[in-house]
Amino acid sequence: MARKRETNIFSLSFLDIMSCGFGAVILIYIIINHATVTTSQELNAQLMAEVKKFEIEVKEETADLIILRNTAEEQEDEIITTEQLAIEVINTIRQLESELANLQQAGASQDKSIEELKSELKELEEQAANMEGSVAADETAGTALRSVVGEGDRQYLTGMKVGGQHILILLDSSASMLDKTIVNVIRRRNMSDEQKLASKKWQRAIKTVEWITANMPKDANFQLFTFNAETKPTIPGTDADWLRTAERADTDGSIEGIKKTIPQGGTSLHNAFALAAQMEPQPDNIFLIIDSLPTMGIEPPRKSTIDNRGRVELFTSALNLLPNDSPVNVILFPMEGDPMAAPSYWRLAQITGGSFLAPPEDWP
Repeated sequence: MARKRETNIFSLSFLDIMSCGFGAVILIYIIINHATVTTSQELNAQLMAEVKKFEIEVKEETADLIILRNTAEEQEDEIITTEQLAIEVINTIRQLESELANLQQAGASQDKSIEELKSELKELEEQAANMEGSVAADETAGTALRSVVGEGDRQYLTGMKVGGQHILILLDSSASMLDKTIVNVIRRRNMSDEQKLASKKWQRAIKTVEWITANMPKDANFQLFTFNAETKPTIPGTDADWLRTAERADTDGSIEGIKKTIPQGGTSLHNAFALAAQMEPQPDNIFLIIDSLPTMGIEPPRKSTIDNRGRVELFTSALNLLPNDSPVNVILFPMEGDPMAAPSYWRLAQITGGSFLAPPEDWP
C-alpha cells in the first residue's frame, strides 16, 4: 500500500512568491508617492511665482494711485487758490467802481485821478477774466469751439492738424454714404428720408464734420460743401463766401445744414474741386470726407455702371481741378467693392502734403 504524501502550503516557493508580491506593492507605492511629491513641489513653485508677480503689480499700482491722488490734491489746491484770488480781485473792482461813482456824483474835478482809477479798473477786470478762465479750464478741460459728445475712445493719433486761415470741408453726400456694403446701400436707398438720415455711416460723417469744426482755430475762416452729382454749401447762398469760426451762427448753421442733407445720387469730384478752385482767397487746408472713388465727371454718365478702371481715370482727371498748393486731408470710410480707393486717396494726401485717415467705426 502506497504511503500518502502530506502537502505543506507554507513551502519555500510560496514564501518567495509572497515576498515578491509585497516588494512590488512597496515599490509601486514609493514611485507613486515620489511623483506626487515632485508634482506638488512644481505646482507650489509656480503658484509662489504668480503670487510674487501679483504682489509686485499691486505695489506698483498702489504707488501710481498715490501719485495720482497727490496730483489731484495739488490741482484742487491750485483751483481753490485761484478762485480766492479771483474773489479778491472782484471785490477790489467793486470798491473801485463805488469810489469812481462817488467821485462822479460829487462832481470832482480831479480828472487825472479818475483816469488812473479807470485804468486800474480795466487792468483788474482783465486779470479777473483771466483768472475766471483759468478756473473754468481746470474744472472743464478742453478748448474746442463746439462740444462733441460720442461713444468710444476718440484719443487716436490721427496726425491731422486742423489749422489754417481758410479751411474747406468737402463732404461726400452720395448714396454710397448710406452704408458700407453695396447690398445695404441699395436697400436703404429705397427707404424713407428719415431712415436715410439715421443711417449709421451718414451719422459718422456728420460727427466727423462736428469734430473738425470743433477743433478749428478760433480766428479762422471756413466753408462746408456737400457734393454728389453737384456741389453746394450747407448754408444756401454762401457759395463764394468764407464763414467765420468765431460766429456761432456760421458753425451751427453749417452743421444743421448737413443734418438735413439726404445722401443720394452719384459722386463727382470734378464739381467739388472746381468750386473749391473758384474761392477767393484759395483754401490753405482742405478736408475731404469720402468713401469711394468718383462715379461721374462734370456731366452725368452715359452708362448706369462703371468699372474700377473708369473710376480711377475719373479720379485722376479730377486732380487737375484742385486749387494750387492746397493740402488735402482725406478721411476715408472704406466702401465694399472699391479696392483702389484707399491707395488712390493716400497718394492724393501724399502729393498735396496732407494726411490720410481711415478711422475705426467708433471715431470720432
